Formats: sequence, C-alpha cells, structure tokens
Amino acid sequence: MKLLLKAFGIALTGLALAAPSLLFAQKTGFKVLTTFPIKSSGGWDYITVDGASKRIYVSHGMQVNILDVATGDSVGVIPDTKGVHGIALAPEFNKGYTSNGRANSITVFNLKTNEVLKQVAAGTNPDAIFYDEFSKKVYAFNGRSKDATVVDAATDMVVATIPLGGKPETGVSDGKGKVFVNIEDTNEEVEIDAKTNQVLNRWKLDGGEEPSGLAIDTKTNRLFIGCGGNKTMVVMDAGNGHIFGKYPIGGCDGVAFDPTLKLAYASNGEGTISVIRELSADKFEFVENIITEPSARTIGIDVLTHKLYLPAGKSKPVAPTADNAHPRPQQIPGTFHVIVVGK
Repeated sequence: MKLLLKAFGIALTGLALAAPSLLFAQKTGFKVLTTFPIKSSGGWDYITVDGASKRIYVSHGMQVNILDVATGDSVGVIPDTKGVHGIALAPEFNKGYTSNGRANSITVFNLKTNEVLKQVAAGTNPDAIFYDEFSKKVYAFNGRSKDATVVDAATDMVVATIPLGGKPETGVSDGKGKVFVNIEDTNEEVEIDAKTNQVLNRWKLDGGEEPSGLAIDTKTNRLFIGCGGNKTMVVMDAGNGHIFGKYPIGGCDGVAFDPTLKLAYASNGEGTISVIRELSADKFEFVENIITEPSARTIGIDVLTHKLYLPAGKSKPVAPTADNAHPRPQQIPGTFHVIVVGK
C-alpha cells in the first residue's frame, strides 16, 4: 500500500508540473438558466443565434422556428424547408438562407419579414451552411454529393460548385479570403480560396476522427475542430495545418467560440458542453464539462451576452427489428426545446 501511495503521489506531482492548467483552470460559472419550449414535431440539427437582432433560428423538421433571444417567444416561422439542417444570415443584404437536406435546395428569406424570396438548387443533401462576409458568398456543404454549392448573396445565383473529395460538415471563414470545412469521412480539414473557389490544402487531423463541429478565432487564426468519432477537440493553425493540441470532449456535433472570453465550446450528445480556453495563440487548456441534457449536440452562441443555446428533446428507445438491429431512439412529441446556458 505504501508503494502504491508513493507512486500515486509521484504521478500527481508529475501531472501538476506537466499540466497545471488541468488542475487549476478557472471555471466558467456557466449553468443551465432556462429552457424555451417549441411544441411542433420534427428532428433538428443546427441552431443560429443573432444577438444583434435578438433572434434565434432553430432548424426543426420541415421548418425553421424563430425565437426571441431573451424570452423564447415565437417571432416567426420559415415554412417548407424540407429536412432543414442549417441557417446562414447575411444582414448586409437583409437575407437569410436555409439548407434543405431533403429538397436539395437553399431557401432564401427576408430577415425582417421572414418572407420566402427564392429557392436555389443545391447539391445532394445540403447540410451545414454559412455566409462569408469577405466574399459576400453563401456556402452550402452537400453531404451526399460531397461538394459545396457557392451562392452570390447579391444575386442569389450559384457561382460555383466545389468538389471536396469527402463528406463535408461545418464550414467557417477567416474573414480574409479563406474558407475551411471539416471532411467527416476522410478526417481532414480542407482550405478553400474564396476568390477562386479552388481547394488549396487538405490537412489530416492526426488524432481526430469524424470531425463535425468547427469554429475559428479570426484574430489568432486558430481552428477548433470537434471530432465526435473519438471525442476529441483538435486545435489547428488555419495558416499551415499545424496541430497545437488535442483535448477530451464528448460525442460532439457542434462547436462555438466566444472571441471576448476566448472560450471554445463543444456540445456533446451525452449532455455536456466541453470548454477549452485559449490562453494565447499557442497555448490552450481544458476547463470543464458543463452539464446540459442528453441529445443537446449542437450549439449557438450570442457573442453579445455570451449565452449559449442548444436544441434538445426527450426520446424513447425503439425495439430492434430484423431489418434494423440498432434503430435510432424515437422523439417524444411535445418535448423539443432550446436550452439556455450562461451565468
């Protein structure tokens, strides 16, 4: 027993010397503050928060629910977005865009009135979508056709289709002409030139499997890549693909970054948010796991109030059959809601 205790003491001393931040990292003080119920039925994926307009856009089945960011009250619906995955906002054009996975289309809508303006053809099963302020383009990443549909936000015309060589997930921009996207089935980060619509680099995520969630610190040019396959966040230099560190998270599907607090958040389906702090451009630390709810796997952030928003719902198990040995759980009607996390 004395030998074991001695060895344990040496191990603790070594851990403290090698990584004191793991033991003494300052916690966020974040917790679940409230929930916003949404009674309509349907599955969900991404959530987009616009703190400036005080609106939350929630993908939900065949529509997008729009909520007041402070009260959770419904302020509108974007209808007929079949199998919607994500919502991109282009405030300078007063337009929003949804990626409709089942319709292979992008819905364009007016941000002030919520009126649908146009339907744009995309690739097969558009999933993640975002607006790049630098190029004034909308990027929809198509899961089955393994490419990106690029739309000019001024005209809402498709200006390019970019082959990606794998199944894309979340994309982000550095604000200076480069776009980055996770490739889930090849475990890569792909860099795109926003001016030429050409792939510039493919960086292997050594130690990261099935990347999904992605966020960027545009000041330090650091990518925070949530890899749900092996429950790891990879921190990468967006300039050259150098990996600075790998940190334990959960079964992540979404990542958000707070540029003021310098915190990266990975939303995990197990019911936690894993928090990584950026101490400097080259140094990072794991902070904590914030308790949320099982199924809360995607995340949106209000960078003005620093609050986090996560869609979730209750589910029940489904009995296996001869054709489906591992069926997905069935959502319990009336349980869908948005979790609000903050101080």
